[in-house]
Amino acid sequence: AGPRPAPAELTDGNSEHLKREHSLMKPYQGAGSAAMPLWDFQGSTMVTSQYVRLTPDERSREGSIWNRVPCFLKDWELHVHFKIHGAGKKNLHGDGLALWYTQERLVPGPVFGSKDNFHGLAIFLDTYPNDEATERVFPYISAMVNNGSLTYDHSKDGRWTELAGCTADLRNQNHDTFLAIRYSRGRLTVMTDVEDKNEWKNCIDIAGVQLPTGYFFGASAGTGDLSDNHDIISMKLFQLMVEHPLEDETVDWTKIEPSVSLLKSPKDNVDDPTGNFRSGPLTGWKVFLLLLCALLGIIVCAVVGAVVFQKRQERNKRFY
Repeated sequence: AGPRPAPAELTDGNSEHLKREHSLMKPYQGAGSAAMPLWDFQGSTMVTSQYVRLTPDERSREGSIWNRVPCFLKDWELHVHFKIHGAGKKNLHGDGLALWYTQERLVPGPVFGSKDNFHGLAIFLDTYPNDEATERVFPYISAMVNNGSLTYDHSKDGRWTELAGCTADLRNQNHDTFLAIRYSRGRLTVMTDVEDKNEWKNCIDIAGVQLPTGYFFGASAGTGDLSDNHDIISMKLFQLMVEHPLEDETVDWTKIEPSVSLLKSPKDNVDDPTGNFRSGPLTGWKVFLLLLCALLGIIVCAVVGAVVFQKRQERNKRFY
């Protein structure tokens, strides 16, 4: 197969806007040792000449890799070339991979190998359905923004705190698999290229997201009773050249609290298997309820008007 065009050509990111201090690319400097100047890794993570393996296809492993340099870009796009693969057959593999933009770094924990109650953004590539009652098809990609107060519920596959998500057939593929995360002017977009079509496919699109500057990028993975190889081939960060309103210049972006302005709370996802209802058009039943309420309102007004008109007619007759 011929060389794949650089992911930067597929989105607004340009190669000249690549931020090398936040990017992980081959050849990995200090491969196989702890001498990578811009990245730290821990746990079961192993650096080779071809990939960074966060976990091997073995049970009860966890590993992560984190950028040492805090990111002060207001608008950015992260392209991740990854591979999740293993010997496990259908529903006999796990647990998944997480991509992070958080205040904390290098803190192991129960959420795909990293800490819970984090501050910042997480994108989960969950390969195993822990909730047997789920209607979702796995592997499943989801987004979560946390100010430190939320706990990721593994037993429900993070459904209570999920902002949005999509299904993606990203495991055991013979071709390259990519994911892009774009954050610009309060809008979070996640795209995938996992079908060997050399094009991005929309997965998540959420407005009203507030993320501070000065956080760290990282990736982590974990295995439990089931396992997989979780590999990172590259992480490339691009600066997006975006104009901001003048009032943004007075804001201390390092002091912003991670948050999302939602029409509904994340817990309402329980009523929507797709998790993609936000900021979308009104569904059929919502339109029906609105029309029904409007019709009832018209009927009530008409009845009240008729009663008032009749009373006035009776009063007028008394004066003749």
